Amino acid sequence: MSSFASRLIRWQKNHGRHGLPWQNTRDPYRVWLSEIMLQQTQVSTVIPYYLRFLDRFADLPALAAAPLEEVMALWSGLGYYARARNLHACARAIMAEHGGAFPPSPDTIATLPGIGRSTANAIAAFCFGARVPILDGNVKRLLCRHNGIEDFPGQSTVDRELWRLAESLLPETDVHTYIQAQMDLGATICKRSRPDCSKCPLCANCVAHREGRTDELPVARPRKTLPKREVTLLILLHDRRVLLEARPPAGIWGGLLSLPEVVVAADAAKEARRLGCSIVSTIALPRVTHAFTHFKLHISPLLCPVELLAQAADNSARWLDGQALGSAPLPAPIRRLLEDSGIFTDTRA
Repeated sequence: MSSFASRLIRWQKNHGRHGLPWQNTRDPYRVWLSEIMLQQTQVSTVIPYYLRFLDRFADLPALAAAPLEEVMALWSGLGYYARARNLHACARAIMAEHGGAFPPSPDTIATLPGIGRSTANAIAAFCFGARVPILDGNVKRLLCRHNGIEDFPGQSTVDRELWRLAESLLPETDVHTYIQAQMDLGATICKRSRPDCSKCPLCANCVAHREGRTDELPVARPRKTLPKREVTLLILLHDRRVLLEARPPAGIWGGLLSLPEVVVAADAAKEARRLGCSIVSTIALPRVTHAFTHFKLHISPLLCPVELLAQAADNSARWLDGQALGSAPLPAPIRRLLEDSGIFTDTRA
């Protein structure tokens, strides 16, 4: 066993995390659920969502049998909603194509919806004893610092180099402990900012530590000016209820409920008529900005008491009262907007 691996394994057994709700199990359903939720999301944020999911969907068949809208409602606020759609699609694919059980092969797992190579390898290592590396954000940061890798790890050439390096460092045994050690060291010691090198079992051979470059490595993604998009959202109110529409299944906030939107405020009356109501008055609320990965969304909310027309032109919309809004599958910015507007507690038109 390499010195790198042995030091990590020894550190994990003495100092790693052992009490997270998805640890100490070989159940692939629970490991998979945690791996998907932890993508680009902190442990402290994930834990309550993870526990709520297990309380509602105790196993993979329960998740596969649930309607997508219920899955999205439980995911609401966790962000990166394609993960939830893929989670549901993956559960159904396993039921339909693999008899309701995760396949043990990492290559086969990687063909399932929403599962990439690193996640597939983690499931296979933790649950089926496969000797395969992972390469999540924590491991990339650890390897880049330890080996002094100079380029942005998101580049394809650097990514291939990191996979080769990760595979070469695998121990012959105790792989699941080694994998967990990499995750834990990256999350608790070799952090993105202010790493605690004095507690790191690898610092004696770490290039970044030796050269005082932990702030520089790994190299950050090249900065780009995010494009901006402007949209007006309509908070249409009637009889203590607010109108919401289902977003398209793919794309931003796919599968969630959101407020009707128009490009300019002047189109509000026309959009309201399409939805079967007539605007009585409008109140412009403070503008809200939400940053996505690839653009910034500037939201101008319009609070609009309305009267219902004789017949709605679009029956895809739904009216929800404050209680129903609390459990509805809403994007986090829309939920905050409604909360700040007092809609959850007072939806009087």
